[in-house]
Amino acid sequence: NNYNRQKKRIASIHSKITRQRRDFLEKLSYNLVQMYDVICIEDLNMKAMSQSLNLGKSVHDAGWGMFVAMLSRKCLRYGKHLIRVDRWYPSSKTCIRCGGKHEGLTLSDRLYICPHCGSLIDRDWQAALNIQREGLRLFREQNKAA
Repeated sequence: NNYNRQKKRIASIHSKITRQRRDFLEKLSYNLVQMYDVICIEDLNMKAMSQSLNLGKSVHDAGWGMFVAMLSRKCLRYGKHLIRVDRWYPSSKTCIRCGGKHEGLTLSDRLYICPHCGSLIDRDWQAALNIQREGLRLFREQNKAA
């Protein structure tokens, strides 16, 4: 009986966490869609990331796929644009200032120092700026063709 009672408690806790995550992602995606007309994201392969980066379930636990689905659905509903930048685009290896590529960059390097112009910037911030720049370029190409 104690085992069954504890099993119900744990199921209840997991259910609460699931609802909290879904609620947070719904609100975040709604706010993003209300604030921006064009949203650029990187098209990530979460299954490969969980297997190759030794992150395991924690990659899936973040709910990225659920978030992208919500964002996509809301962009369609409100007439906004969701641009997916190719996962092979070197967003963290390309300098935001000069456009040079730093091929020797490893995942443990948190600061990006450009070997060409000497620019120093946080790696994640630079990747976000590069994804934004590439996404807007793709958006302009799509609108030219249409």
